[in-house]
Amino acid sequence: MGIDLVYIVIVIVVILLSMTLHEAMHGFVAYWLGDDTAEREGRLTLNPIKHIDPFLTIGLPVVLALIGAPIFGGAKPVPFNPARLKYDEWGAALVAFAGPLTNLVIAFLLFIWARIIGVDVADFTYEDFQDAFFSLGVMVNLGFFAFNMIPIPPLDGSRVLYALAPDFARRGMEAIERYGLFVIFAIVLIASPVIGRFILAATTGILKLFTTIFGG
Repeated sequence: MGIDLVYIVIVIVVILLSMTLHEAMHGFVAYWLGDDTAEREGRLTLNPIKHIDPFLTIGLPVVLALIGAPIFGGAKPVPFNPARLKYDEWGAALVAFAGPLTNLVIAFLLFIWARIIGVDVADFTYEDFQDAFFSLGVMVNLGFFAFNMIPIPPLDGSRVLYALAPDFARRGMEAIERYGLFVIFAIVLIASPVIGRFILAATTGILKLFTTIFGG
């Protein structure tokens, strides 16, 4: 029970830190591109309480961690006004991509740190606190990256499609996006096994890439 409690605490801490940075970067990039909506609504902050969604940020990832499934999740979307951004749809794509990219960078930095101190993040035995922190830190951030890059509104990956899609397709995506979190809940409830397999394959592939980059 003690080990399980420590494991869950580490999962929650990693999730809060990772998703706070993820959402804050959306706001910072939007602000940099000319839109202050996130700042006006109090979301241009590193305060995790401002970004937490009880189900997506805490409930879903913790349940997935307990059952040994690939961990993924999200947070309350940071609001921004695409019409106020530089570079039009490409500006919106940059705002969206900033969040998942942050998770990918965090995972890579933790991977490098773990390799330096001799922790194998692909070894999921979690023998001590250090091992668990680095392994979960890498895997949770890769899971968030992969999940949020799925190109379905309102997930971040859909914004790249906005920039490339014709107008009629954009209107359809906007109609889906209006339902926001309900769409995500439906995706998780209906397709969680498929999502889990996709995220497992994505995280495994990225870990191999990290290993290659860092010298095998």
